[in-house]
Amino acid sequence: MESTKKYWKGLEELQKTPEFVENNKNEFSEPLPIEEVLEGTGLAAATPRRDFLKAMGFGLGAVTLAACSEAPVRKAVPYLIKPEEVTLGIPNYYASSYKGAGILVKTREGRPIKIEPNPSCPINGGGLDAQAQASVLDLYDVSKLKGPLLSGSEASWADVDSFVKGELNKVQASGKAIAIVSSTVNSPSAKAVIADFITQYPATKHVTVDPVSYTGIIKANEASFGKAVLPQYHFEKAQVIVSFGADFLGTWISPTQFSKQYASNRDIKSLEAKRMSRHIQFESGMSTTGTNADSRIAIKVSEEGAAVLSLYAALTGAAVQGATLSNAGAASAIKLAAKELLNAKGAALVVSGSNDIATQTVVNAINTFLGAYGTTIDLDNPSYQYTGIDTDFNTLVADMSAGKVGAVFFLESNPIFTYPKSADLANALSKVALKVSFADRQDETAALCSVVATNHNYLESWGDANPVEGYYTLVQPTINPIYNTRQAEESLLVWSNNPVQEYYTYVQNNWAKTALVASGKTWNDVLQTGSVQLAAKPAGAYTFAGNVNAAAASIAQASKAIAKDVELQVYESVAIGSGVQANNPLLQELPDPVSKVTWDNYAALNPKYAESLGINQFDIVTLKGGDYAIDLPVLYQPGQAQGTVSVALGYGRVKAGKVGDAVGKNAYPFLSYINGTLQGVNSVSITKTGGFEELAQTQTHHSFEGRNVIREATFAEYKHDATHGSGNHGAKHKTYDLWNKYDQPGHNWVMAIDLNACTGCGACIVACNVENNVPVVGKDEVRRRREMHWLRIDRYYTFNEEGKKVTEEKEIEAIEGAMENVSVVHQPMLCQHCEHAPCETVCPVLATVHSSEGLNHMAYNRCVGTRYCANNCPYKVRRFNWFNYWNDSRFDNYLNNEFTQLVLNPDVTTRFRGVMEKCSMCIQRIQAGKLEAKIAKREIKDGDIKVACQQTCPTNAIIFGDANDPNSEVSKALKNERTYYVLEELNVQPGIGYMTKITNTGLQEA
Repeated sequence: MESTKKYWKGLEELQKTPEFVENNKNEFSEPLPIEEVLEGTGLAAATPRRDFLKAMGFGLGAVTLAACSEAPVRKAVPYLIKPEEVTLGIPNYYASSYKGAGILVKTREGRPIKIEPNPSCPINGGGLDAQAQASVLDLYDVSKLKGPLLSGSEASWADVDSFVKGELNKVQASGKAIAIVSSTVNSPSAKAVIADFITQYPATKHVTVDPVSYTGIIKANEASFGKAVLPQYHFEKAQVIVSFGADFLGTWISPTQFSKQYASNRDIKSLEAKRMSRHIQFESGMSTTGTNADSRIAIKVSEEGAAVLSLYAALTGAAVQGATLSNAGAASAIKLAAKELLNAKGAALVVSGSNDIATQTVVNAINTFLGAYGTTIDLDNPSYQYTGIDTDFNTLVADMSAGKVGAVFFLESNPIFTYPKSADLANALSKVALKVSFADRQDETAALCSVVATNHNYLESWGDANPVEGYYTLVQPTINPIYNTRQAEESLLVWSNNPVQEYYTYVQNNWAKTALVASGKTWNDVLQTGSVQLAAKPAGAYTFAGNVNAAAASIAQASKAIAKDVELQVYESVAIGSGVQANNPLLQELPDPVSKVTWDNYAALNPKYAESLGINQFDIVTLKGGDYAIDLPVLYQPGQAQGTVSVALGYGRVKAGKVGDAVGKNAYPFLSYINGTLQGVNSVSITKTGGFEELAQTQTHHSFEGRNVIREATFAEYKHDATHGSGNHGAKHKTYDLWNKYDQPGHNWVMAIDLNACTGCGACIVACNVENNVPVVGKDEVRRRREMHWLRIDRYYTFNEEGKKVTEEKEIEAIEGAMENVSVVHQPMLCQHCEHAPCETVCPVLATVHSSEGLNHMAYNRCVGTRYCANNCPYKVRRFNWFNYWNDSRFDNYLNNEFTQLVLNPDVTTRFRGVMEKCSMCIQRIQAGKLEAKIAKREIKDGDIKVACQQTCPTNAIIFGDANDPNSEVSKALKNERTYYVLEELNVQPGIGYMTKITNTGLQEA
């Protein structure tokens, strides 16, 4: 009898069968046509396979050559390890700087793979934000230009230099002006280069413009004290903090620095803490800072100025125009805030996020009355992180329109995207003969320029920074330039015929004349440590010389102009910021700390207000203000002030790159100039379009069904009873074990998380992603709840209903009232490494097992993808690879080509399709720490091993260590009266303890 079985010679024959093709269509999306795959590569569809692979492998070769040649460009001294040569498998660390903050760049075999905080940096204090952590991926961005462009075509640097010099000579001969437009430059060497350029071309003017402006504070200080500076704020010295819309823990000025300061004054890990700062926040949209406030009062955008005036009147007793608030709740809160500020005189701080000069002038008057200058505010050691003046750029646009400007250079500036009237700017640029951009890609502004002098990534560059008075830090390369790029400062040196045209030499010479002389250090000393810290100047008190009455009149006029229709507030998002890193997928997929939305901006509306307008969540609405309109999906946001809508900046890029293009909508055109400064307030109309778009959120479940997951107490309750709210003050129910107890005589790795210190910023999420090769999955997959983050931060709302806290979240629609009076708790959640792990008992193949050191391990090559473990995990912290995310071009990430896979950590395997993964407590770091101690023939010391999330946290909210060491920081933390374990009633015996959230809702004792 003839056999009916079918046989195939191999998979190539099998994949051509109709059955296989049909099944493949059902499971996978259609592959892209070969023409689309080859688009932009210069290859035709008939290109031979060998040539195709050769072309697509160029990125790998470029980075390999850059890493293997003498890296870095000159002799850069590693932070910890001798620099003689690269040792395979051993990382080198180079001290450098990112936006003025000290960092350590970890390199493996010559390629940067991780950014770590420099613990000696006074700016970040040993912590880093999400943008700094993600910046290593920008080095491998495939959207960057490979070399300079001249008139839109690739050119040599010699041709570019010849063209620019010739045009500059023509401009100088014509008598027209030359402008260098940049964001804030706080690099002493870069400023010296610009000064030398101006010497060569005296018609040049340097114009500084920041996408998010702080002109209001600078100008107010000039009027109030005669010092046009951005001060340094000291939140660690403030016992009472009142903020009017300043998101100082999220995006305002220096959030990593402020987070460190803020947490240090709220650290109550022991009963020795007799005081805790009190924080009151007035704001319209729910910000990261607002979620951490002890008391938060929602007010409309138009009421912020009146609230500041009302506080001034309550403190001083002066009669001031416009100091009356129609919001009764806000008016009552202002009186309470005034009382608390007076009790804390000399240790009080009032800040405002407004860019209005008049509002900041009144804030200055308040802080002078409270004795803040010389204590919580320092004008003598100012910040140089933002120096832009809004009117300067307006003047330049007018001059360009009038034909007075012959050349303009854009340095780390993209005003066609960020300027509110981009059409007017584009028209003005058309009248300028020479337009040069130093962008690393053909962005919105560079696309209109005749020359793109492609700049290095900061990891390929030499440089320096002076972010605050007395602190100088170096930027040094960690890899040779990957492509044919050139540092912008070097281009300016060449074009100005400077006698020193190598920027490395220029920086070294400049330091020899300045910072090295002042510090007494050598060049190699600074290369190794990364920075110089000079003695601070004495911070003095100041006498207010401003005019409060004139400021009050200006505030009243501005408030009246926006108090109509729906009041719009535009703001910076914690992840995307101004939009410079919009093409970074790690940041696009980082959940917003409040809304948990990824890959989009949205119109945030109060749920009750939206219902009154007949708008449902995820309805697409049109926001129209003046001549500009955008369509955005609506997000119901508890805590949003009634009659207001909030929209994030930085989205809506059209020339960012593969990842960032067409993500969200551009809100910059909603900015407006009010009394000479650029402000993010306006009035808009809201109209339903009839469309619907579900936002990609990582947290959509609004209830924890009465489980005791979050535990809170007030500071007064804590002082009375340290165990209050933790559940540790009463007898616990009897438990029964199904497992034998095993001794752990070696190490027992555990973790403690202080809910009082966690601000929800998300830096730990990105640090974990980079360290552990966690893939980005894209918007559609996040909508399907398939994000791969090993660490998430859960956000829980507490609704205050008629003075009664509703800690058990009810259905949002069922809660009565305005939904403005909302408080928030952030809770980092990761694998709990349970001693009685429920995942281990259901795994049929022993893919997840417990170690003798207290860790729950995953053997990826054993996992067959049953997902039993995920179903049995009460914490829902396991992630399943539905696809081969890290190596599949259909998903929105950079890790799907051989070029950007060079950022992957070689100590951590990449996981494949059908495998479960989760937090490993950075087992590779544990093993490295143990090996290092073994080589040194010593025991592991507490602090030798830091997991990635712990290392980047600026507030020390995450503590990792050995529970078997009674003197370790984690052992002491877990013995604290505030420590509890999430879902401990299940008796899974988690290895991570949480410390109760403490809020200071009462008046501080004097």
